[in-house]
Amino acid sequence: MVPRLATALTAATLLVATASAGQFRPNRVPDAPFVPTPDSVVDAMLELAHVTSADVVYDLGSGDGRIPITAAKKYGAFGVGIEMDSLLIRRSNDNLKQAGVGDRVRFVYGDLFETDLSGASVVTMFLLPRVIDRLIPKFKRELRPGTRIVSHKFDMGETWPPEQSQDVNGLTIYLWTVK
Repeated sequence: MVPRLATALTAATLLVATASAGQFRPNRVPDAPFVPTPDSVVDAMLELAHVTSADVVYDLGSGDGRIPITAAKKYGAFGVGIEMDSLLIRRSNDNLKQAGVGDRVRFVYGDLFETDLSGASVVTMFLLPRVIDRLIPKFKRELRPGTRIVSHKFDMGETWPPEQSQDVNGLTIYLWTVK
């Protein structure tokens, strides 16, 4: 197993175990309501990031889990969904059972501002601009060079212009690579 994948698996398992034990509770309410990313956009985001079976895909604000599950099913990647709505974590785990990739995906009940992202080789997000702006320093601090970041709908503004953008049925996705 690739060392980075083994580390991510261990970290995700520990975080899930802690969350399951009720020892961790986010101290904030979600920054925005859950709005599902269309499946066509999910596919395009993962393709734009060139996801492979060697990747660890972290989805920030993972909602119903469709991005980590698709990354595992379609590409064989390991997926980690970070979500602070316990009902969505339950829905994600139900979706995970149906998808049959439970050995490749974990959902973490937690705050994306407090969760360590250093195990990711790909980060996906569909977050509001004010949230993305707050995450930029965290990305630069925690993500390794070569990590790809893909965003649905919102970019990082003038602070960090995207390397690529793509229209998907009238919706825009953006790509960055950490240098």
